[in-house]
Amino acid sequence: MNHGLAPQPLSAPPIDPLALTVLVTGANGLVGRALCRELAARGMAVRAAVRNPEHWAAIDGVTTVIAPDLADEHGHWPLDGVDVVVHTAARVHVMNPEPDEANRFQSVNRDGSVRLGQACVQAGVKRLVFLSTVKVHGEYTEPSVPFRASDQLAPTDPYAQSKLQAEQGLQAIASHSDLEVVVVRPPLVYGPGAKGNLALLERWIRKGWPLPIGALDSNGRSLVSLANLVDLIARCVTHPQAANQVFLVSDGQDVSTRALAESIARVCGLPLKVFWVPPRLLALGAGLLGRADMVRRLTQNLQVDSAPTRQRLDWQPVQTLDQGMASAFKPDGFTGPN
Repeated sequence: MNHGLAPQPLSAPPIDPLALTVLVTGANGLVGRALCRELAARGMAVRAAVRNPEHWAAIDGVTTVIAPDLADEHGHWPLDGVDVVVHTAARVHVMNPEPDEANRFQSVNRDGSVRLGQACVQAGVKRLVFLSTVKVHGEYTEPSVPFRASDQLAPTDPYAQSKLQAEQGLQAIASHSDLEVVVVRPPLVYGPGAKGNLALLERWIRKGWPLPIGALDSNGRSLVSLANLVDLIARCVTHPQAANQVFLVSDGQDVSTRALAESIARVCGLPLKVFWVPPRLLALGAGLLGRADMVRRLTQNLQVDSAPTRQRLDWQPVQTLDQGMASAFKPDGFTGPN
């Protein structure tokens, strides 16, 4: 089993996408829905696995199937005739976690993913592409020392820990079966409809609030646009050299917090109002307000080296950072939450 980008034979034949049936879990999610649309556009037979079909908006060329609850030990996955599974479904961060949140992450993200892998083996599925997170390596990087797929693994929160445990469980299954497991570890994903800190930043910019980020012009953050992530996952579905590999992905252009805000403001056609606060003072104030984690994400570095991914899969991002920002933060619509 290759836990990084270890060499594989280069003579494997290409996979014909028109001959593939692909099941996408989490198809109602941001990544899952965009992926279903893209795979169908490429001529694959796509099955969208959703728990609540009444919430599913139909996509041409995509069939809907019922997915079990990932925490259900006896759930049945509809895998008959499926060649590849792309597993995007997961329990993600919540604003008000339950006291047993760590157990919930493990039962869904770890145990549910492992059960899906076992079901794939039993059904004869050829490949499972697992959407993990760069956070399995940790929360931050040293300046200009990006994470690489072969770096040590040091998840710090229950979400990242459960994702790493899922990776390890699936890789163990692959090592004793014919199932190929491909792991994709993205950083922050942004795109139309995405929520989180970038949507919050957009909201502040649109309200015209002065932001205390004037000094945050030297840190580096790797991001990946929704279009770039979906294109990379689609490549992992078909590329013979993706088998049993781990890939880091990004737009290939790191950005400071201030530059990121400037990009969002430019796309929105709005002025950016900033003022200068020393990062240490900003962190102190955030700690007093209970927002230390958010400010750490704004002030620290989190960079990934996606060059090995591009080289192995002969892949290039389909969007630049500016193009991705333009797609995510259109002037005629607010993408963030109310």
